[in-house]
Amino acid sequence: MMTTSKAMDGSMSLPCVFIHTNPKQLLGAEVARYSLKRNSRTPDRFDVRIVSTNEFPFLQDYEGREYLREGRPTVWSNADLQSFTPLRFATPALMNFQGRAVVTDPDVFAVGDICALLDRDMSGSAILARQMAADSRRPLHYASSVMLLDCAKLRHWDLEKDFGRLFAFEHDYRNWMWLLEEPADSVKPLEPVWNDFDHLTPETMLLHNTHRRTQPWKTGLAADFTVRGTTRRSRRSRWLHALKSKLTGGSTSGYYRRHPDPAQESLFFGLLAECLEREIISPQFLNEEIANRHIREDAWALVKANARSVQAQQAR
Repeated sequence: MMTTSKAMDGSMSLPCVFIHTNPKQLLGAEVARYSLKRNSRTPDRFDVRIVSTNEFPFLQDYEGREYLREGRPTVWSNADLQSFTPLRFATPALMNFQGRAVVTDPDVFAVGDICALLDRDMSGSAILARQMAADSRRPLHYASSVMLLDCAKLRHWDLEKDFGRLFAFEHDYRNWMWLLEEPADSVKPLEPVWNDFDHLTPETMLLHNTHRRTQPWKTGLAADFTVRGTTRRSRRSRWLHALKSKLTGGSTSGYYRRHPDPAQESLFFGLLAECLEREIISPQFLNEEIANRHIREDAWALVKANARSVQAQQAR
């Protein structure tokens, strides 16, 4: 059953969904917050909090420094599209190590009722997350982009200390994100529909537009993320992008492409249209995000075209 937690002042607080973000992903986080409340039958049973990198000044202390990622030195940049990922591990402390919380990326949108996850029987585990199969390059691991947490069992999570350990080369970013350092049996699998990677079906509960190059609100913009990975394919991709940049003076990562599923584009812009209609997001903020190239230039046209798409989808 869903459990409440005590706030810092000792009063009871609601379970909370934490959406971690940075300034580049703030509009997506606002749409995600709206989707969680909109698609719950009991939206008053939980809180939603957006947590941004701006709230953690210590991250700036590591700008330009090398840390350990997939066994290699990598330079930390707070401007990277995914610089928010360490904030996944701030949640238990923000909950005063009490009660339940869900953690999500800012590109995760509720299609089903999040209360069904908050009410889940965790069978004594500390974390539920989507399990990722092992292959020739990766061990069995978990996707920490969506997690259900029993915060009382995660007192060993110390964001600032564990982040610093990356730069001391004491642990690897990949292992941290994949929950490979957690105690045995403390992590249990969560059904993929709760972290559905660019896959929208009638069973989807949380849609995750995880493939950065096709995020529906970015189509046509110069890519602002770093190509990573140590596989032969990823190394070749980085080399080709660097060569293209040298020859053309353009972005090393190319451009965002259109999402292959039009329904996912319609879902996002339908939700955004509702946020504008209900004054959750202001026209001024949307215009600023377009000017900052955080959202595609034709966003207003897509808002108008998809204003009724969410209602139509749910009616089917």
